[in-house]
Amino acid sequence: MLAIRTEKLIKKYKNGVQALNGLNVTVKKGEIFSLLGQNGAGKSTLINILTTYLAPTSGLVTMFGKDIYREAPEIRTQISCVAQRTSIDTHLSLTENMMFQSKLYKVPKAEARKRMETLIACFGLERYLKHPVSSYSGGIKRRLDIALNMMSNPKVLFLDEPTVGMDIQSRTAMWDMMKKIRNDFGTTIFLTTHYLEEADRLSDTICIMKNGKDILQGTPHALREYLRQDMLKISFASKEQAQNCFESLKSVVDLKESDLRRDKIIAGLKNGHNDLEKANWWLLEHAIPFLGIEIMQPTLEDVFIRLTGEDGKEAC
Repeated sequence: MLAIRTEKLIKKYKNGVQALNGLNVTVKKGEIFSLLGQNGAGKSTLINILTTYLAPTSGLVTMFGKDIYREAPEIRTQISCVAQRTSIDTHLSLTENMMFQSKLYKVPKAEARKRMETLIACFGLERYLKHPVSSYSGGIKRRLDIALNMMSNPKVLFLDEPTVGMDIQSRTAMWDMMKKIRNDFGTTIFLTTHYLEEADRLSDTICIMKNGKDILQGTPHALREYLRQDMLKISFASKEQAQNCFESLKSVVDLKESDLRRDKIIAGLKNGHNDLEKANWWLLEHAIPFLGIEIMQPTLEDVFIRLTGEDGKEAC
């Protein structure tokens, strides 16, 4: 069963900006769905439409088979949205925050307490019960914010870049939490993220957007298969070394500006091992310092850069 479906979705603002241009998206019930795209691709507009904050200019939007605007009041009881700015009241305790959230959704008190205890245990929040919320780290506040939004037992949970700014330990804990939400609660998660590794590791389905359109949608494996091309990767000790080598190496193998990625050059191979041998010989002949050269399979980042035209510099 589909949790979310859009058909030929268009959103044009009064100032003439067209944020969505015939977008077609399908989200299955109980999956983690990741939406990827450059800034300005239309991700925020889509989230605002799906959460009923904005009305589309035209097109069809359904959630569990129901039109989300004709039946908006009912749909709103079945969804929760965790924005980048947390909705926690730091003057309340952890449990007070959670119980207050349950009152907003008119959850009976006994049921709310039982649900709160389950969520606290599931999300590993027990150790923080005695500490003031204002003393929590950013990662714990984000974890609590998601727990708050699970108090209404939503069918669909929207997460807008939930791990932005987190260190790798907090991000990994958040990934585990999202998997628990999907596996233990059966909740459909609609995720936007700029971390391609995050989308690759978490998602059942990924959709890549550009200029308000869906340009590719499928499993992470299917998206990587899209390129069907070996990649040449040359690693350097620094971004400066990669940049210094890049222009000259263009005369040896076919490179595009998007192939320069921080301290690496990663390019699609047109002539397979022949390009590898030519690049390796040129680097050695010119005494260019490099850490390694290899042929690799395409990653989700390679697909994203190919499809969106991202320049790759600090893209993720």
